[in-house]
Amino acid sequence: MPLFTLISRTSTKPVKKFYLFLLLLAPAAILAQKKVNLDRFDFKVQFRSLPNFRLDSTYHTYNVTVNGTRAMQPLLRETDPANSVLLEGWRKLPQNGHLTINVKLDDLLPETVSVKERVVTTKNGNGVITGTKTMYYQEVVYTFAADAQITDYKGTHIKDEVLADRGYKQVYNSPEFAFKPLAEGYFLLNSVAVTKDLYRSCVNRAMHYLSERITDDFGFAEITVNDFMWVIGSRKHPEYEDDRKAFQLMNEVLFSMNASTSIAHAREQLKPAIDYFEHIKTTYSTSKKHDRKIRYSSYFNLAVLYYYLDDPENMMKEANGLLLNDFHTAVGRSFQETAMRLKNQFQQSNIYTRHFSIDPSVFKGPNEKTDTVVK
Repeated sequence: MPLFTLISRTSTKPVKKFYLFLLLLAPAAILAQKKVNLDRFDFKVQFRSLPNFRLDSTYHTYNVTVNGTRAMQPLLRETDPANSVLLEGWRKLPQNGHLTINVKLDDLLPETVSVKERVVTTKNGNGVITGTKTMYYQEVVYTFAADAQITDYKGTHIKDEVLADRGYKQVYNSPEFAFKPLAEGYFLLNSVAVTKDLYRSCVNRAMHYLSERITDDFGFAEITVNDFMWVIGSRKHPEYEDDRKAFQLMNEVLFSMNASTSIAHAREQLKPAIDYFEHIKTTYSTSKKHDRKIRYSSYFNLAVLYYYLDDPENMMKEANGLLLNDFHTAVGRSFQETAMRLKNQFQQSNIYTRHFSIDPSVFKGPNEKTDTVVK
């Protein structure tokens, strides 16, 4: 027998209490519908970078040569900078690679040497200065220059890269001394050791910068990033549980993705979450702030999801939806730019995914047998 019939036959008081309960419950339900808070939830995902510079698709090996001045040759033999240059996703050969990276290192040149001072004060328990002393140190302003020329095995010039130039003034400070004459003679007495350390540091920075630049231009690095999505934070909201389940599914699938594994099945796994956010857009379809805010989280989350699924077209669709939704429209414009960059990157590299395996050990140089092409 229905609950209302049973109560009405017994007494009028339970009926009144029942209606009173409904009257008290209704405003809370309406308030939950009118107000929604969004919480930021972070996640981690991995993908592979694509080259910014398009080369012949059979080019997958490289070699590095480093040349320095006569004065710096002993230091070069100690450091072997060519060994630290890394083009990710390519095989490095001792010579005769598809690309040759020829590095030229200039001298480290001191420009000015001067003595600086630092005054040290001592205070008592009341903060009153009770004494001062002056410490002296030597400041050396110096410069360094380096560049790299990149050519292919046919002799074609690919590009030049400035690794360091003399317009950037660097500063070395000696240890401090209580006596000025000790500071004045420090660099002169220790010039060989100091120059050696400074030169090694400059060369290491130049090689690190070169590795970054050539990997950006030609390489396939594994990239791990932290990103975020928006999740409904209002516990009383009717979508609270389902929204978090959808995010949890996306988080699990995205976390399981890596740079070397195809994501062909990821979209199928994510279909329940995608369907849920599409459902939110149509269920909360009015122009009220509550609906626009909850739709914002759906557009946002889908745009981010499609970006990591290597789908710039659908990301652009969600970005356009953010603009039309009229809630934080600047995010929509930013996502439009990101989707266009990803689309252009795919077209530039002629590779339309950022998730594939690479085994550089199988690549062959132009003078070796059988090269392998990344697909």
